[in-house]
Amino acid sequence: MKFNTESLARWASRKPWTVIGIWAILCVAALVSAGTLLGDAITTEAKITNKPESIRADNLLSERLGESDTTSEIVIVRSGTLTVDDPAFQGYVEGLFADFVSLGNEVVLDGAHYYSTHDESLVSADRHATLIMLTMPEEANDVVDQVHRVIDDANKDNFQVLITGDATMSSDYLTLSDETLRTGEGIGISVGLVVLALVFGAIAAALLPIFLALVAVMVALGVAALIGQTVELSFFVTNMITMMGLAVGIDYSLFILSRYREERERGVEKAEAIAIAGSTASRAVLFSGMTVVLALFGLIIFPLTIFQSAGIGAITVVAVSVLASLTLLPAVLALLGDKVNAIRIPFIQRRKAGQGAATGGFWIWTTRTVTRRPVVSMVIAVSLLLAAVMPYFDGKMGISGVSSLPDGLRSKEGFVALQQDFGFGEDAPAVVVIDGQTDSPDVQAAVVRLEESIKSDPAFASSWMETHPEANLSVLSARLVGDPMGKSAMDAVKRLRSDYIPDAFASAPVEALVTGSTAGVLDFNHTTDTYRPIVFAFVLGLSFILLTLAFRSVVIPVMSILMNLLSVGAAYGLIVLVCQKGVGAGILGFQQVDVIESWLPLFLFAILFGLSMDYHVFLLSRIREQFGISGDNAKAVEFGLSSTGKLITGAALIMVAVFGGFALGDMVTFQQMGFGLAIAVFMDATIVRSVLVPSTMRLLGNLNWYFPTWLEWLPNVSIGEVSRKATKHEPGLAPAPELVPVQLESRPPDIDHRQ
Repeated sequence: MKFNTESLARWASRKPWTVIGIWAILCVAALVSAGTLLGDAITTEAKITNKPESIRADNLLSERLGESDTTSEIVIVRSGTLTVDDPAFQGYVEGLFADFVSLGNEVVLDGAHYYSTHDESLVSADRHATLIMLTMPEEANDVVDQVHRVIDDANKDNFQVLITGDATMSSDYLTLSDETLRTGEGIGISVGLVVLALVFGAIAAALLPIFLALVAVMVALGVAALIGQTVELSFFVTNMITMMGLAVGIDYSLFILSRYREERERGVEKAEAIAIAGSTASRAVLFSGMTVVLALFGLIIFPLTIFQSAGIGAITVVAVSVLASLTLLPAVLALLGDKVNAIRIPFIQRRKAGQGAATGGFWIWTTRTVTRRPVVSMVIAVSLLLAAVMPYFDGKMGISGVSSLPDGLRSKEGFVALQQDFGFGEDAPAVVVIDGQTDSPDVQAAVVRLEESIKSDPAFASSWMETHPEANLSVLSARLVGDPMGKSAMDAVKRLRSDYIPDAFASAPVEALVTGSTAGVLDFNHTTDTYRPIVFAFVLGLSFILLTLAFRSVVIPVMSILMNLLSVGAAYGLIVLVCQKGVGAGILGFQQVDVIESWLPLFLFAILFGLSMDYHVFLLSRIREQFGISGDNAKAVEFGLSSTGKLITGAALIMVAVFGGFALGDMVTFQQMGFGLAIAVFMDATIVRSVLVPSTMRLLGNLNWYFPTWLEWLPNVSIGEVSRKATKHEPGLAPAPELVPVQLESRPPDIDHRQ
C-alpha cells in the first residue's frame, strides 16, 4: 500500500490546462465566497463549550430571563474646569446624549446619564467627570463607528469625550488584527521572495512557490466562509489562514520544485523529472501535511471556539496547500518546463550536475563536524535547549486584558479614564446568579451576608442587586477595581467562589453561580489544565503512529517526538524570558507584560509540533531514501543533511519571516504567538535538525531503522522509497550532485546516482 503521488503528478503534468482550469474556478468561487460570506461568518467572541460554572450561570440567566440581544458602551465626559453641577456641563451632556439617540435604533437603543437618573455612581469623586451609559444592539461592531464619529465631533469646548465597551473593543481588535495581517503578509512575502531567489537563483522559480501559497490562502478563505455559515468562527481564523498558508504553502512548493530542478539538471526528461519529484518530494509533502493536520486537530478537540476556529482555518489551508502542491504545481511545471529558471540572478547560479556539490561545502562541513563527535554535539545541543526551557518554570500564566493593548486606542483610553475617575476599568462586573426563592428570609439574609463580604473587599468597587421573583432568580453584580483580566480581579473572583458564597449561603437552599468576564477566564484556565494532557496524548499518539507507518521504524518516532518536545519547550522558555521578564523585549519592539497568555502554551504546542515534524519528515525522507540504496546509516545521515540543509534553512527563514511579521503587530497576543512560532522554527532548523538529529542518528546507527517483526502486518505506506519506474537508470546521466559534495574514499561503488 503506497500513496501514489507519482501517478497524481503524472496525470497533472499530462493535463495541465484541465488542472489549472479547475484551480482557476476554485479561486473565483473562493473570492466570491470570501467577499460575500466571510464578514458575516466571523465573530470576536470566544466561548467555552464544555459548560463550566460561568457558562451554566449564563444559561440559567437565558432560560429564566430570556436571551439578551443588547450590549452596553460607556461614554466618559470630562472637563478640566467645570463640574457636573455647572449648567454648561449639563447642557453639553444632554446635547451629546441627544446626538447619540438621533442615530436611530439601529445604532443606539437606549441610554442613561446623570441628569436623567441623578445616580451619583455616574459621577466621579472630583465631580469633573460623568458617564453616559448607551445600550446598543448585541452585534454593534458594524455600527459603533457612527457613535465614534459623534464623539470625535464632540471633543471641543474644554470637554474630553472617551468611550469603551464590548463594541469599541471588538472594533479595535479587528483593526489591530487587520493591521497585523497586512504586516505579516508584507514581510512574509517580501522575505520569502528574497530567500527563494537566493535558493533557486532565478526569479521565475522564486515566484512560483509564493504564487501557490497565495492560491492556497485564497481558496482556504473561501472554504472558511462556507464553514462559517454553519459553525461560528473567530475573527482569528483569517490571521491563522494567512500565517499558516504563507508558511507551509511556500515550503511545500519549495521542496517539490527543488527536487524537480535537481532531476532536470541531471538530464532527466521533463515528464520523468515531474514524476520523480512526485514520487519523492510530493510523498514527503503529503505525509508532512498529514502530520501537521493531526497536530492541529488538537486545537479542535479543545472546547474553546477561538481554538476550534484557529484549528479549522489552519487545517483547511494546510490541506489546500498540500493539494495545490501535488496537482497545480506539476501542471504549471509541465507548461513552464525549463522556463522555471527564467530571469537568472547573477552570481547565484546553481551548479550543473557533475560540476560539484549543489549544496556547497558548508553543510558537508557541518555534518562531518557533528557526526565526527556525536556525543559532544548531542550534549551541547540538548544543553542549549534545556537552558532555553528553564525560564518557563518561572512564568506566570494569565490574560493580559485591555491594559495590554497599545496606547492610543479608543477602548484603552476609555479604560484608563474609567480607572482614574471611577475606580474600575470596564463595565465587566462579577455576576452572582442566585437560583432560589427571592422572598425567602434565609435567601435574603444570605444575600445580605454576601453583600457585606463584597463591600469589605477592596478589590470590588461597588455592587447592586436585581431580583426577579417571577423567575425565582436574584442577580448580584459586583464591579471589579482595575482591569477585570488582572491578577487582582482574578483573585477577587476566586475568593467570591471559594469563600464568600459558601459562607453566605451555607444554610440557604439555593445554588449560587458566578459568571462574568473574569469568571469566564478562570473557567478557561481550569479547562486548559484539564484538557492539556488530553491534547498532548492525542497529538503525540497519532504522530507516533503516522511516523511509524511513514518510516517503518519505532525508534525514529520516539526520537522525533522527544526532539520536538525539546524545541517546543525551548520556545516556551524564551517567550517567558523575552515577553514577561523583558530580556530583549525593547530591542524587538515587544511590550513587556506581567503574564503570558494562558492559552498560548497549548496553542503553540499543536502548531509547533506539526511544523517541527514538517522539517523532520523532509530530512528523514532523504536519509531513508539513501539508506535504502546504500545500507550505510552514516553515509545516509550525511547525505540527508547535506542535501536538504540549504532547503530546510531557506524554508525556515521564510517561516521565521512570516511569523516574525505577525510578531511585529501591536497586540501582545500576536507578539507572544509570533515570537514563539518564529523562535521555535529557528531553533528547530538549526540546533535540532543540524546538530541533534545527525548526532543521535549517528550514535544509534542501524538501530534507527528497527522495526519489530510483530508489526510487519502494518500497511507499508513508507516514504523515502523511490519508485523504480521513476528512477530507472538511463545511460549518460550525470551522478546526483548531492552524492559528490567531496571525494569520499569509502563511498559504496554501486550507488544508483539517479536517487
